[in-house]
Amino acid sequence: MLSSDGPGVRITAQLVIPESELSWRFSRSSGPGGQGVNTADSRVELRWDAAGSAVLSPVQRERVLERLGHRLVDGVITIAASEQRAQLRNRDAARARLAALVAEAVRPPALPRRATKPTRGSKERRLQAKQRRTDVKRMRQRPTD
Repeated sequence: MLSSDGPGVRITAQLVIPESELSWRFSRSSGPGGQGVNTADSRVELRWDAAGSAVLSPVQRERVLERLGHRLVDGVITIAASEQRAQLRNRDAARARLAALVAEAVRPPALPRRATKPTRGSKERRLQAKQRRTDVKRMRQRPTD
């Protein structure tokens, strides 16, 4: 496992996961790659301990653990990337995927919908559409003598 202290992964303007909290694992990737496919460790596995992270506030941690609970193993999120042939691109893809996943999880819940009554215009449009449908069906009937 390699890790370097770099900029980290930016989630929001205020939230950045430092590189020291990320752990990387590299392995051989399946799929196309030519002669280098059996020698290059281009598959990337990114692990982040969400439960033990120091950058999350208690509210954010609770949201992440609740919303990503199905993806967590002992509080750790694991993301694998092997779409690209180059390890560097797979690292970038894994970072981007982690950022999107965590950003979605820490986002505050949407405000509840406030019930409203239909407008007069929408009621009239609905009734006109019903009348048009009635007229179409009436025209399809066999004429009465």
